[in-house]
Amino acid sequence: MRMGLITPDPAHPLLAATAALLAGRHEVDVLHPAAGAAAAAGASADVYLLKARTPAALELARALERGGAPVVNSAAATERCQDRTGMAELALGAGLPFAATRTFASLALLASAADQEWPLVVKSRRSRKDDLVVRLDGPDGLRELAPRWGAEPVVTQAFAPNSGWDHKLWVVGDQVFAGLRRSELATGAAESPRGPERLPDGWAELALRVGRVFGLDVYGVDVIAEDGGGPLIVDVNAFPGIRGQAGAPEALAALALRRAAAARQGR
Repeated sequence: MRMGLITPDPAHPLLAATAALLAGRHEVDVLHPAAGAAAAAGASADVYLLKARTPAALELARALERGGAPVVNSAAATERCQDRTGMAELALGAGLPFAATRTFASLALLASAADQEWPLVVKSRRSRKDDLVVRLDGPDGLRELAPRWGAEPVVTQAFAPNSGWDHKLWVVGDQVFAGLRRSELATGAAESPRGPERLPDGWAELALRVGRVFGLDVYGVDVIAEDGGGPLIVDVNAFPGIRGQAGAPEALAALALRRAAAARQGR
């Protein structure tokens, strides 16, 4: 079978390990997402793995889908994870324990909202590399952010007291991987990641349910344990790096082969 990787970085550890598992019996092609939809012309892989989120990458994925090729994750599912307003609406509408989220057209407009309760978490509305994610304990922090981020559309979430550790749940197909990462919002000295961790009862099924709601096959779910122990989802990411998780490349290779075989049978 023939696999396609849509990525600017085929040497990424997860992709490189997956390609190595497939090499020999299967062909692996790399499509650079910067080429956009034009790269779909003549592309003939049985399945494509979309490890990019730029507009050009999504154009390419949509063009491949129009030609009948399966893309993991689909362009539509990937886009659902880029708008944090839509993400919250979808998750809360499906009954997922997602952080309540408010949207502001700009950080400057947030500064004029008189009904904010502090502390709160402020994030760029559009999820992307090097976006804004910060905890603010009062309005003075907004003034510090204004020179760079004043015009940035943002969302806010109430800061939920927690241990300062993010539970990172990664899903590949029907397999759930987990670890702990020190929250970027936590105060104090940085600590090394921990994991894999044994998840509390029901958390693995919660992660799988997120995939069904968002239409994702490879994704990450950021969860914090609120004081009291309940899970609170604060973010969903399409096709994260999943670094250092034993078995993740094997799970991704198996998923790609299943999707490729199903596509061939459907022709």
